Amino acid sequence: MAKFSLGRLLMTKGVNDTVAQNTAFAKFALDSLRRHANGDWGDMCAEDKQENELALQEGYLRLFSAYQRGGLPKIWIITEADRSATTTLFPEDY
Repeated sequence: MAKFSLGRLLMTKGVNDTVAQNTAFAKFALDSLRRHANGDWGDMCAEDKQENELALQEGYLRLFSAYQRGGLPKIWIITEADRSATTTLFPEDY
């Protein structure tokens, strides 16, 4: 069960195109979104993970996760502070 509302689910054009072309990446992106929703912040440093935990408690800060899997592009997932939307993007899309 998700720890917070993801709001509207969005992805950048680059992520969308890669999902459409690569089944392994599509599965990775969906798995990463589930991890994010469950409070598994992925490949973040301890300080950034702690910041996300504070954001969950306080409820007015955005949530940020990063995920990598061998052979696939790294993705970031960001949930807005008001929990209205969650976006999956490549770091270079930021």
